[in-house]
Amino acid sequence: MHRSAKRLASLLACAAVPVMLVAGCSSDDSGKKDAGSSASKSASPGKSGSASPSVKPAKMKKLPNPCQAVSQDTVKKLVPKTKNADGEQGKSSDAMARGYCAWNSSDSQGVDGTQYRWLDIGFQRYDSDPTLGTGEKRATDFYKKQVDAAKATQGAKNPKTGTVEGNGDESSWVTYDLKKDDADFKNQTVIARTANVVVTVNYNGAGLAGADAPDPSDLLKAAETAAKEAVAAVGKANQ
Repeated sequence: MHRSAKRLASLLACAAVPVMLVAGCSSDDSGKKDAGSSASKSASPGKSGSASPSVKPAKMKKLPNPCQAVSQDTVKKLVPKTKNADGEQGKSSDAMARGYCAWNSSDSQGVDGTQYRWLDIGFQRYDSDPTLGTGEKRATDFYKKQVDAAKATQGAKNPKTGTVEGNGDESSWVTYDLKKDDADFKNQTVIARTANVVVTVNYNGAGLAGADAPDPSDLLKAAETAAKEAVAAVGKANQ
């Protein structure tokens, strides 16, 4: 009994597999400029005094609170018996440019099997910059990078991809299996772009201590629901 509980605790500690695809991305555009600094700065006039080239202003000026981007009902459904219903918010040097929140849970600590779930949501917002392009173009570039990063997850097995209809300007999903300490994790990543903001949702689950693995199709539907709520939250924050 003691050994089983100890091993389950070890599994839970490493269960959050595809975390933080967005959080911590302080630089893009091949390292040309930090997203946070470029979100608040524009190019200054040249030495000759000529005006800086103009670009179309970014549509979205704000980001929602990442831990309030999905409803409490959604959190309860996706992450039953969550350890923190309010979520664990990631630190950000610029809350106007990026945000992140995560939830995780296990429905039991017994030795007869337990279902584990992890959910995280990340936001990345881009301002227009005369030297880098419009906020929408920069967000489009980052969106593609996020999709490629999910596809290239180390150790991923049986990867599949597809599109999500009716979610922002464009949205994709990537699913794959990942084996961790003899547990089979089913991972779902949904990436969406709405104007100059990219939303990334990671949702994974596993049956631990002998429990059956969750149905990937059910997990994907849940991840899509969370992603659509997060995209809607961006729109509400900018009304």
